[in-house]
Amino acid sequence: MKKTIAGLVVAGALIAILAPGCTSRPNEEELKQLEDLKAEVTSLDREISAKESEKSALARAVADKNAKLAQCEKEKALVTERIKGM
Repeated sequence: MKKTIAGLVVAGALIAILAPGCTSRPNEEELKQLEDLKAEVTSLDREISAKESEKSALARAVADKNAKLAQCEKEKALVTERIKGM
């Protein structure tokens, strides 16, 4: 029984000593890391938006080139038909 009480007293003392070190609030270093991560996320979001805009522009350019290619194919077929008809 004395060992149990002594164990509880030692455990209580350890908790009392270590508990102030275990705060629920972040320290300055953790806050700085959080702010750095937030800034990085914002930067990456901007970069994603820019890349999506670039992707859309490239998709439009490809669609324009494909339309021109289709028109050229039609014209080529028409010229080939006319040459055969001569």
